[in-house]
Amino acid sequence: MHMVDVGAKADTDRVALAEGFISMAPSTLKLIVEGDAPKGDVIACARVAGLMAAKQTSTLIPLCHPLNLTGISLDFQAVKAGQRSDGRVGIHVLSTCSVNGKTGVEMEALTAVSVACLTIYDMCKAVDRAMEIGEIRLLRKEGGKSGRWLREESI
Repeated sequence: MHMVDVGAKADTDRVALAEGFISMAPSTLKLIVEGDAPKGDVIACARVAGLMAAKQTSTLIPLCHPLNLTGISLDFQAVKAGQRSDGRVGIHVLSTCSVNGKTGVEMEALTAVSVACLTIYDMCKAVDRAMEIGEIRLLRKEGGKSGRWLREESI
């Protein structure tokens, strides 16, 4: 094992977009949307947790380079009955991370989504232990030697 030497690479603007989904009972989604979850504002807490996680990615994943992120955003969308072909209800999470540096921010975007979903689970597990986290994946990355990559299929 070794960390890739990026010392000779030029700094470039890099962006990554990742997504995830946490499914839950419709009653749990209702609690979150109406702000009535027992632990408080689920989305606000998940947003802060995702932001913090993105900044800590290199301490969580051994071979990731520490990055001086220039931007992190997390967006949450309630998905109600009938909005997905599989009928699942829950919250769709999107994270965009950016940096001007020598290596990409894919892991930071994926980490932000993962921890945001885990935070939603933690804040709602008292009312719904059957929640499921999944569909965590990279949607787009831009910058660096390989340029732009875009996932062709969508959920």
